[in-house]
Amino acid sequence: MGVIIAGDRSGSGKTTVTLAILAALRQKGLAVQSFKVGPDYIDPMFHRAVTGRVCYNLDPVLTSEAYVRQSYGRRSQAIPHSIVEGVMGLFDGAAAPLGYGSTAHGAKVLGLPVVLVVNCRSLSHSIAALVQGYRTFDPVVNVAGLVLNQVGSDRHLELLTAALEPLHLPILGVLRREDQIHLPDRHLGLVPTAELPQLTEILDRLAALGLRCFDWEKLLPLVENSPLASSIDPPSLPEVEPLPQPIRLAIAQDSAFSFYYADNLELLTQLGADLIPWSPLRDGPLPDCQGLYFGGGFPEMFAAELAENITAQRAVGQAIAQGMPTYAECGGLMYLCRSIVDFDDRPHAMVGTLPTDAVMGKRLTLGYRDAITQASSALVPVGQRLRGHEFHRSQITEPAAQPLYHLRSFQVDGPPQTGQPEGWAMANLHASYLHLHWGTTPELPRRFLQRCLHPAPRPH
Repeated sequence: MGVIIAGDRSGSGKTTVTLAILAALRQKGLAVQSFKVGPDYIDPMFHRAVTGRVCYNLDPVLTSEAYVRQSYGRRSQAIPHSIVEGVMGLFDGAAAPLGYGSTAHGAKVLGLPVVLVVNCRSLSHSIAALVQGYRTFDPVVNVAGLVLNQVGSDRHLELLTAALEPLHLPILGVLRREDQIHLPDRHLGLVPTAELPQLTEILDRLAALGLRCFDWEKLLPLVENSPLASSIDPPSLPEVEPLPQPIRLAIAQDSAFSFYYADNLELLTQLGADLIPWSPLRDGPLPDCQGLYFGGGFPEMFAAELAENITAQRAVGQAIAQGMPTYAECGGLMYLCRSIVDFDDRPHAMVGTLPTDAVMGKRLTLGYRDAITQASSALVPVGQRLRGHEFHRSQITEPAAQPLYHLRSFQVDGPPQTGQPEGWAMANLHASYLHLHWGTTPELPRRFLQRCLHPAPRPH
């Protein structure tokens, strides 16, 4: 069946708990497929580092409920164990409708039981009221067991256990305060795995924690996998027909650019793209390619190094000026600006394709967005309605004269509305802060790759 690891709130410890369970399963020699609810990029990096398998995002906002079921069914059916890490607190999701895209929503879509991680710091008998509330708030959500985190002492555990006993809900694990494993973080969440020289040590500690702190006799049956019932949805994703000839696509992959959905990369490959890793930090000239793909990441943390690699910047700028189709998302957009102004107000010269600057600030732009395309780009035609996610602390100084999108806050139903202008579009360029998941819109990467095969005429 598989299980979803949920938190009673953000910061409950569900990522540590999920990673400890995954690491312990691997230590036991058991294969496990992991998933992540929501749009996050970094938690799946840690999952992959632990399991050795690609972690897939399950996000009904960016895709659909049907796609989430199909993705889970296809990717888990041949693996004996499956674990889904939730997002924020169990019922926290989009604002309209309430809870859409939450961990609870995912549990209902997939029909999976929930293991609730409770932060027990500053709690004793009140834990019973809290847990009972989570257990009964939505009767369709099956809370199958608890993991008690931040337990301070044996006496603290006795009080918690006594309070929970009338609920007859199994305690599947107990993590003491001294067991805590620190995962370094920064302004947009955890530090990605590629930047952690101590990663192997962290993974070893997670495995030891998982083996020691969980009741495997109770937990293992929950994570054992079985295919979803065929009456829900077939466990297969729509077939994607490849283009008539392969396309060489250079993809920026290094510490500055690492935010890519696994589904997007697989779609490009299925469509016939040969993904060629290339580093704007370390490499010079572009590889032999027909298109460029810049994902998100942390270019602001490596702005000085990016600025020093003038050879790479010139190669990118010349390629775009000569008509090479280019897709740049969030951090990729920042790289194509004139400069990135870091948190210390220091400017670092970038490619300069876009006549604007990306300035880091304290304000976080975060949330799901509905987007209406206002200008045709290498990826989208005019009038296309899309759904994406913004997550950045930079702002550009000068918007495009003709914006790529009008963005508004996400809502499931309702007519398109005029929103905030955002993004840059040219015949061969798509640059935007908006993160896109192409699971339900494979026509978009197909359009981009077709443009790579048949570039638009160069402007005079």
